Amino acid sequence: MTSSVRRAAAWLDPADARVEDLRATVGQPTDPADYPHAEIVSGVTVYTADDLRSASRREIQAELVHALLDGPGIVVLRGAFADHAVLDRATDAFLRLIEAQRAAGDAVGDHFAAPGSNDRIWNALEKLAVADPDTFAAYYASDVLALVCEAWLGPAYQVTSQVNVVNPGGRAQSPHRDYHLGFLSPAGAARYPAHQHALTPALTLQGAVAHCDMPLETGPTLYLPHSQKYAHGYLVADRPDFRAFFAEHHVQLPLAKGDAAFFNPALLHGAGANRTTDVRRTANLLQVSSAFGRAMEYVDRARVSRAVLPALRRMRAAGASEAALRRVIAAAAEGYAFPTDLDRDPPVDGLAPPSQADLVTEAVLLGQDDAAFAAALAAHAERRGC
Repeated sequence: MTSSVRRAAAWLDPADARVEDLRATVGQPTDPADYPHAEIVSGVTVYTADDLRSASRREIQAELVHALLDGPGIVVLRGAFADHAVLDRATDAFLRLIEAQRAAGDAVGDHFAAPGSNDRIWNALEKLAVADPDTFAAYYASDVLALVCEAWLGPAYQVTSQVNVVNPGGRAQSPHRDYHLGFLSPAGAARYPAHQHALTPALTLQGAVAHCDMPLETGPTLYLPHSQKYAHGYLVADRPDFRAFFAEHHVQLPLAKGDAAFFNPALLHGAGANRTTDVRRTANLLQVSSAFGRAMEYVDRARVSRAVLPALRRMRAAGASEAALRRVIAAAAEGYAFPTDLDRDPPVDGLAPPSQADLVTEAVLLGQDDAAFAAALAAHAERRGC
């Protein structure tokens, strides 16, 4: 391989994304022989909680990893949260939180749905812990949750939770991938080299716990099995041809109350349409992060940003290029929007709210004075709960 070919192969070009390649990737069957503890339903590995508990822990975890990484990319766990009394207490707590949001006039939308079509509780993990710590403890004592999280992420994982209630008539989502690269635009994701596209799914496990029965008419999640293995999958969310392929070939499995589904965040998926007139489809969306997605040192980047802003202004006045200014900003400011307090810092105009680096860039390029920048930085920190 020539050096020029190697350099090209290190980056994924959206122009190279072809539906034919996705078709070939997802056309492979899910071989039941690879998953002796599972039932294969529409190409998806489906387990019962009792079967998971009765198997050798390492053996079943290896099987779950194989399903998430090299197999269909999704595991459905029947009866994962079998204690419906605990589940109902959690649901009641979540609904009280939603009513409090409504009473306060907070219309909470999310990345893929407008306010009103669903009800969203950001940071539901913390809010449940504060509102009902006993229920929190009973809920997150789940051995099945720990089993699958440790299988994919190892120990010291970090759980976050967002409750989503899709109201009757709520529309389906467009197919997409999830955190991290899935929350960038295709152009933004294309800036990351190919090995980062392969790495990012290993940093997160996506899950959903059904807090009510979810027959197909309520719109449980649509999945495209095996699509996590398609290399260009973070670059095609806005492509009509890929959306059409997803619409034709996705699978959708009903869930019973207490069931859970966990999937590789690179799996193409999207919530279905709630075609009922009387069911509020309620799920606790779990996003579990690797312990390794952290920097070694804490840096007060707001302090650094305030300190270097005058130098950036001087560089610009002396004729420095915008590219040079952005390199300094990348070293000084926090360039990633997450984690944040999504109640106060919602992704209103896109998949992610503005980052600290966005504010510094704006201050430099638009020539904000110190007072205006300090106010913008303070407001940003306050929204983020800093």
